Amino acid sequence: MIGPKSGNGLRAPFSRRRVLGAALGTAASAWLGRAFASVTAEVDTGQPLTVERLSAGAAVLRGAGGNTVAVRGAGGLAVVDGGVAARSREMLDRVLREMDAPAVDVLFNTHWHPERVGLNLLLGPAGVKIVAHENTRLWLTTEITRPWEDYTFEPLPREAQPNDTFYTEEELAFGGEPIRYGYMLQSHTDGDMYVYFPAENVLVTGGVVSSDAWPLVDWWTGGWILGLVDGLDILIEVANEDTKVVPGSGPLLRKADLVAQRDMYLTIYERLMDLFFAARSPAEAVAANPTRDFHPEWGDPSQFVTLAFQSIWGHLTPNA
Repeated sequence: MIGPKSGNGLRAPFSRRRVLGAALGTAASAWLGRAFASVTAEVDTGQPLTVERLSAGAAVLRGAGGNTVAVRGAGGLAVVDGGVAARSREMLDRVLREMDAPAVDVLFNTHWHPERVGLNLLLGPAGVKIVAHENTRLWLTTEITRPWEDYTFEPLPREAQPNDTFYTEEELAFGGEPIRYGYMLQSHTDGDMYVYFPAENVLVTGGVVSSDAWPLVDWWTGGWILGLVDGLDILIEVANEDTKVVPGSGPLLRKADLVAQRDMYLTIYERLMDLFFAARSPAEAVAANPTRDFHPEWGDPSQFVTLAFQSIWGHLTPNA
């Protein structure tokens, strides 16, 4: 597992966010001020928040940078991912209203990217349990400047960082209705986790899966193309035929869709490996069109292919 190093000895990678200010406190406000400019350019669509009910006790909220899932059960209200920081007050108000809940009792960060951790700025200082993989917590404690971007993502304020971390898989007793969550190895980062609500039969995948666009293979923070296959293998084991699968972005999926994506990424990986061993460049990998036959409706795959190809080099030659 790669994971970020502590102190200044890290690699470098990415950023986004800002705005909100008032009730967040000095550290949180300063962090938002430094980061928001790139949030809107990267992940905040600026669209109104929309809600899709999954059941009487579960819903998906969209429009603030990715899918946010809210589940209300006997243990209270659980939220998975929170959108970008610039929309966090709006998101929190909408979640509480839609779920008819007085407060959020537990928040899950499926990985470190900004569209997943916006609610941390509001809920962390309030003492809410924030669950994440340990690698995600570590990434959120350090500057990241990914080489393909001009942004520097600065650490979250200490009080907004995850305060309950794990390494493999765990179960949270939530009012007699357990929540299961687990690590997906080095998938699209090295801190990806799934969250599964057995009572609702809802599986939240985070950024390892999308259903409307090519995913980001964030090799700078430990992700790689074959890791997407590994992550999907784990999700396939968790899901059943009736599971409602909530991807990081886009419409709901089923287990069969996970199997299809797993097979697709394995094919793309094999094509990229052939190019890798033929000493091709990233530009040549893009020109070879390894995503042919797959999801033209997802748009231009050039960035996905470039980062996926670079991820092979980064994974197989970690000291390069």
